[in-house]
Amino acid sequence: MHTKTSSHDVERRLTNFLPSDALEDHADAVGVVERDRKLQIPPLVWSFAFGFAGGASRTLASFRRSYNSTADKTLSPGGFFQRLTPTLAAYLRDLTLFQRSSTDSET
Repeated sequence: MHTKTSSHDVERRLTNFLPSDALEDHADAVGVVERDRKLQIPPLVWSFAFGFAGGASRTLASFRRSYNSTADKTLSPGGFFQRLTPTLAAYLRDLTLFQRSSTDSET
């Protein structure tokens, strides 16, 4: 029998699979994070995954709004957009490849 999964269960599973510390450590390793740490990596990843990549309105402005609604420190449009770099794209690609390889090994 299949039971309905709550949003809390989904959040718990995802944060266990990709914990905030692991997201931040990998961001440091690939050079995504700046010294001032205004960009918060976990909210960025979750905003990208749920608030942008799968949404109907996929604009950079909606991505920024999604990020600002979940992060402790909001970023201005210019501050946010200047962080959308090839390094950030490589970081997100790495996370996708890691997720795919982890999922493939489970089957």
